[in-house]
Amino acid sequence: MFVRGKVSGVKKAAILLMALGPTISAKILRHFNEADIERISLEIANTSKVEVSLIDEVFEEFMLVNQAQKYMLDGGIEYARTLLEKTLGSQKAHEIIKKLRDAQQIKPFMFIRKVDPKQLTNMIANEHPQTIALILSYLDAQQASQVLSSLPEEQQADIAHRIAVMERTSPEVLREVEKVLRDRLTSMVQQDYAVAGGIQALVDILNNVDRGTEKLILEELEVDYPKLVDEIRKRLFIFEDIISLDNASIQRIIREVDQKDLAMALKGSSEEVRERIFRNVSKRAAEMLREDIEFMGPVRLREVEEAQQRIVSVVRRLDEAGEIIISRGGEDAIVV
Repeated sequence: MFVRGKVSGVKKAAILLMALGPTISAKILRHFNEADIERISLEIANTSKVEVSLIDEVFEEFMLVNQAQKYMLDGGIEYARTLLEKTLGSQKAHEIIKKLRDAQQIKPFMFIRKVDPKQLTNMIANEHPQTIALILSYLDAQQASQVLSSLPEEQQADIAHRIAVMERTSPEVLREVEKVLRDRLTSMVQQDYAVAGGIQALVDILNNVDRGTEKLILEELEVDYPKLVDEIRKRLFIFEDIISLDNASIQRIIREVDQKDLAMALKGSSEEVRERIFRNVSKRAAEMLREDIEFMGPVRLREVEEAQQRIVSVVRRLDEAGEIIISRGGEDAIVV
């Protein structure tokens, strides 16, 4: 059953976290925003004891809602509703679906977000490039980057351009494309209108593809769309851009990254990048880095690029957390 109506969502969250214990709860709490963390923490502080029956109800509701979300990701909201009705009955299924609808917007193509990228590539490879661009625009950046990398090289730049210039897509077109994909997956999904595409969508995808694919796409686009590529490069952070950061930011990054990754990344970097890194560590640490690079011997370019990409991911995470600042260039030195 659902937790009695007089118990607020904040109270439920507090009860759940108290029951899970501090180690697990601390990891969960990091995903809330500051306002919610403050409210939940205050609720925990003001709660002395909780009836066992109430704890059981909170756990049951949490498990039911969590299962419903999994159903939705697997096959869409209608699929979730059908399974819940068979398991719990119409009334309880309706209550859970309503909670999920209230908590989040159901976006297009949710039902393919757990499809293996290779399988998804095979599903859409023969579609029109505009259709492929539309689908990739609604996927998360990592999944989209894997699909884009797997497509024929001669298509990648064209599809990347279509993502960058895409603006709004009518609900009718979205429904038609979804219907084709649903039929192929033999599942159903229902979605609300949303906006995807644009330069930032492409930048997010390029930041997750391998360096070879990124280079190929940008070089192809630059032939016909030099202004577009210039705008993309302003937003796209690559490993060599570390030299554009201030010393404090570089030092923060070095403390965060795996030292083996740093040595591997520097193995294939320019001398300018190496020296900038060496100047931001102690003399002893610089000597150790040089030794690691020297004794590493020949390495595959792919290994170097993968290490550089992992460091770029750290840079982006620190930037998003506000711990460092990346200036994207331009006359206004836009800061994000």
